[in-house]
Amino acid sequence: MSTPSQLAKRFREVVLDGKWIANTNFKDQLSDVTWHHANTKIADLNTIAMLTFHIDYYIAGILNVFEGGNLEIRDQFSFDLPPIESQQQWESLLNKLWNDSEKFATLLEQMPDSKLNEVFVDEKYGTYLRNIDGMIEHAYYHLGQITLIKKMIHFNTNNTDAFH
Repeated sequence: MSTPSQLAKRFREVVLDGKWIANTNFKDQLSDVTWHHANTKIADLNTIAMLTFHIDYYIAGILNVFEGGNLEIRDQFSFDLPPIESQQQWESLLNKLWNDSEKFATLLEQMPDSKLNEVFVDEKYGTYLRNIDGMIEHAYYHLGQITLIKKMIHFNTNNTDAFH
């Protein structure tokens, strides 16, 4: 199996369908989250909706480069989530994450091994490999946060005075 195929498999594991590293993935964790819970604020933590938007923001930004476009994302905008005011809007955000993730993985699988060591947009960003590995690590980091926030919301729902 080529290195890009292995990376695509690792990426799909964290976002779409894996259980090997964390025994869960984004799709699994977010499958039962309602728009109300996605917007629930626990102390000063980001909401599940914000983290979902944030991870898709980076996936979509790198995907744009994979598709031949420019790197248009900026860290300062990565949490600029438009208000989620309905289940339909929440599901739209989730569908965007799933679609962007599958496109990301598919284009990664098609990438020649030699591309991995090429400069990603600008030397200051390192190589394609560094950015792909970083995306996978970034996704696991936020997957852990989402998992813990879900547990806090569940606990908070059953103990009304907790976390305020």
